[in-house]
Amino acid sequence: MKKNQIRACMTIMLSGLVTAGVTAQKKVPKTNEYKSVTVYVTAKDTDKKLTKTETLSFVDKPQPTEREVSIFVDPSVTFQTMLGIGGALTDSAAEVFYKLPKDKQQEILTAYYDSDKGIGYTLARTNMQSCDFSSDIYSYIQEGDKDLKTFDISHDRKYKIPLIKEAIAKAGGKLTLYASPWSPPAWMKTNNNVLLGGSLKPEYHQSWANFFVKFINEYEKEGIPIWGYTVQNEPMAVQTWESCIFTAEEERDFIKNYMGPTMQKAGLSKKKLIMWDHNRDLMYQRVSTVLEDKDAAKYVWGIGYHWYEDAKNGMNFENERRVAQAFPEKPLLLTEGCAADFDPKLLTTWSFGEKYGMSMINDFNIGTVAWTDWNILLDEKGGPNHVKNFCMAPIHADLTTGKLIYTSGYYYLGHFSKFVKPGAKRIASSSSTNKLLTTAFINADKNLEVVVMNQSDDNVEYFLWIKGKASKITSLAHSIATLEIR
Repeated sequence: MKKNQIRACMTIMLSGLVTAGVTAQKKVPKTNEYKSVTVYVTAKDTDKKLTKTETLSFVDKPQPTEREVSIFVDPSVTFQTMLGIGGALTDSAAEVFYKLPKDKQQEILTAYYDSDKGIGYTLARTNMQSCDFSSDIYSYIQEGDKDLKTFDISHDRKYKIPLIKEAIAKAGGKLTLYASPWSPPAWMKTNNNVLLGGSLKPEYHQSWANFFVKFINEYEKEGIPIWGYTVQNEPMAVQTWESCIFTAEEERDFIKNYMGPTMQKAGLSKKKLIMWDHNRDLMYQRVSTVLEDKDAAKYVWGIGYHWYEDAKNGMNFENERRVAQAFPEKPLLLTEGCAADFDPKLLTTWSFGEKYGMSMINDFNIGTVAWTDWNILLDEKGGPNHVKNFCMAPIHADLTTGKLIYTSGYYYLGHFSKFVKPGAKRIASSSSTNKLLTTAFINADKNLEVVVMNQSDDNVEYFLWIKGKASKITSLAHSIATLEIR
């Protein structure tokens, strides 16, 4: 037996411990207890935006025919347990937030973090030191301070920390938050610059690991729990903004020799270490290099990835799938996705939202447990951004008028985040036509949440089929729907 086959077999035997999602768990249901389907729709060229449109009943339907379109759902087959869905609370998002009137601030908090009136985000990412979506370059320590005696997060207390606290409060007092560094301080790097790549100098490996400990402790003193952290944002990208290169071997060795042991020594071993935090294209090589070393793998909780690998040829879901199959014991997280460079036309372009839906359905069906959009909020120019790397967000604020602009992306995200709660399990679902994409979940309250997305130009009638019973529904052209089944 090959190493990966042995690992997969062991995972199946220990299926109660699996969270990554490629191994199904099956239990035979006693009866079909589901009675009704409530439909929530967002559709192009309509006024439907997460709109409750109808409540339907099930009728007996033992055998679908070839001519009928069907979405098949099997709640007896479960996969990964969901962690959460959310977006990044960056310096830029916080700065824009506090430039708005109080009523608009409250509208944004409600829109994102209120589970009834908004889309119920439960997950967040934030930057550790400056990133491209900061108005300035800054560090928490002074130059040459290898011992971190000058460590100070006062910069974050102006905008970012207050926003994170408000988001936590609006989310009901709990928000799963993790942090990512874009670059160590310039003097710790081979190029003496926080920008344009460069690598961490060997003599500062321990100092940089200690830096994470300091960051976590200082944020938690502010009353902000840190759930986890990524080792390095985009470790293979030389960017015009803050960036730092780690090869696969360098990340492996940093984790096993410095990051993991340092967190353990500091009493922070329960904080979740997320490796990679970059695109799907090089994902398998990176993950296999790190996780095939047992001394590194024991410190790694999960695998983070982005979606920017190839804008022309689409997202490389097969690389993601290979990782999920080969390493099912390590959860997958999309740690950053942003639909496009900023373009005012995209504020009203429907395909902007459809990209979110297409990625989320595929990612969840592969085994992803958490999905994190990039900035929750940007201004009317797609910033602020100190290197002019402007981009899109689900909500933009026009600071000249105080108006908030909700893109189609906001609603597509909401069809998942509003309905799929932390602790939900993905269940088996499939579509008999390529026109409809689907994924499905069962929440702790036993309600089923089935997402159906139609990217075609046609309305499509289909049967939602569960264990010999079905309900007939119409999927509008260029729409996404969440079907809540009770």
